[in-house]
Amino acid sequence: MGMGGFRFLEHSADAYIEAYGGSYEECYENAGLALYEVITDTSLIEPRDERIIEAEGEDLEALLYDWLEKLLIMVDIDGFLASKIDVEYIGMEDDMYKLRARILGEVYDPRRHISKTSIKAVTYHQMKVYKDEEGVKARFILDL
Repeated sequence: MGMGGFRFLEHSADAYIEAYGGSYEECYENAGLALYEVITDTSLIEPRDERIIEAEGEDLEALLYDWLEKLLIMVDIDGFLASKIDVEYIGMEDDMYKLRARILGEVYDPRRHISKTSIKAVTYHQMKVYKDEEGVKARFILDL
């Protein structure tokens, strides 16, 4: 598959996304970028401020859900949008999957940022994280 990324899949009324990468870290980075791309044009976001995010889950799907939920909460509470994501670590600790990431971005500014779509929630519906011969893939639906 080469480089990681994401693509939007067909789904009625919601955003159905497949993120992918050569590693779990890269796949989760791209899942996060896809979430932000639903909300705005990420190419207009300046990487001015840094935030550290930690997420956890009992399996890879629960980890993905917690990760995306934490990113969405930052948008809802602080208006923080990211354009660069570095997932530094995904691993097992105390029988839980853990994720640590550094995200770079800025607070939403209506004069510079395009407002595309509001995300109501991250859902578990049809969520799947798996590894195949092409790399790691994560499929998930965002309720719009």
